[in-house]
Amino acid sequence: MNIKFVFLLSFLVFLACEQTNVPNNSRVERLPFYKEATFTPHWLKPNDPALANFHQISPFSLLNQEGDTITEKTFDQKIYVVDFFFTICPGICPKMTDNMMTLQDEFIADENVLLLSHSVTPERDSVPVLKKYAEEKGISEKTWYLATGSQKEIYKLGRKDYFVEEDLGLEKEEDEFLHTENFVLIDKNKHIRGIYNGLNKTSVKQLIEDIHTLKKER
Repeated sequence: MNIKFVFLLSFLVFLACEQTNVPNNSRVERLPFYKEATFTPHWLKPNDPALANFHQISPFSLLNQEGDTITEKTFDQKIYVVDFFFTICPGICPKMTDNMMTLQDEFIADENVLLLSHSVTPERDSVPVLKKYAEEKGISEKTWYLATGSQKEIYKLGRKDYFVEEDLGLEKEEDEFLHTENFVLIDKNKHIRGIYNGLNKTSVKQLIEDIHTLKKER
């Protein structure tokens, strides 16, 4: 019995040592990379040569709630979270906004973490409309960008760059309405590192932990 006890104790110590490099509450020591709509994980190291030709978010040019132009360069060397919404949405958007606010509160003092919400009705959600919405919701213009611009460009970003829709295998018209509850996590090199249900507080909590994991990445 003593031998068994010593063996069990040694095994538990071994497990504890194995976990010392894993961030608190994180599922993994490092996050996978994703390159297409199935969100099949690719477990690559940050310096893997395969990343040279791996999927990245493509160039874009949009306007934020302050009327300033934002591009992919705005997010250079930034970790950021993306979603898609519209200001008069009566359904899922208010809850998504609440959960994005949770992210804002968590990272409000961290200039290396940003949020980006694209309007899927940009013809209606002009700069003044977004500005009013931001003021009503308490959105910080330094942390959280509300974006408007060309519908074609926004929909292309959603479907071809961020893969936010879950209707895999279904062909959609270019201007077919884009509506999704997904949040997407992007790293400092514009690679996709996670997708989360923006309506689910547990999923959003995991997103927060994954951002902290990503911040430790070198």
